[in-house]
Amino acid sequence: MHKERFDNTVAAMKQYALEQHVPIMEDDGIRHLTALLMEQQPQKVLEIGAAIGFSALMMAKALPYAKIDTIERDDSRYAKAVEFISRSGYEPQIRIFHGDALELDMEQLDESYDAIFIDAAKGQYERFFEKYEVLLNSGGVIYCDNMHMHGMSNIALAEVPRRKRTMIRNLRKFKEAMMEHAGYETKLLDIGDGIMVCQKR
Repeated sequence: MHKERFDNTVAAMKQYALEQHVPIMEDDGIRHLTALLMEQQPQKVLEIGAAIGFSALMMAKALPYAKIDTIERDDSRYAKAVEFISRSGYEPQIRIFHGDALELDMEQLDESYDAIFIDAAKGQYERFFEKYEVLLNSGGVIYCDNMHMHGMSNIALAEVPRRKRTMIRNLRKFKEAMMEHAGYETKLLDIGDGIMVCQKR
């Protein structure tokens, strides 16, 4: 794969994300996520929340043997993801599905995945988990980003801006449920904006 083509695409993505206020993973977070994935060595990864395709592209580069499927509901972000991924040269490895992950017909996807990466609407993590965890192979891993929500997940709810309280409440509830989940071994890593790693028993 042509390194210069990839590097130029990543630089353009970061610039676009900055200018258009598109949230993409911080360098520290994506570095740790890809390190965890390289250790796990999944053959198939499903991502909930492509945005402009940044994390899907970084995962494809880190896992040259893997197939990445990713879902994005926002029209303009989906279009940019398609554009950036085709520019990057990693298009053969990545499939992008356009639609709301909570409404998507799962028959479009593969029957099973080794890893699922959840990085979409934070208040819906539990619903994403409930819908998609059936596709996860035994021993597979679900990775959830932004579990700290920029520090908001650990402060008193009264101190959280009112418009974000439901989201934070839902995120906390999901985190607590996963920590107690009999079917998963879960740990919360203090890297990036907090990555929760849930391995299916």
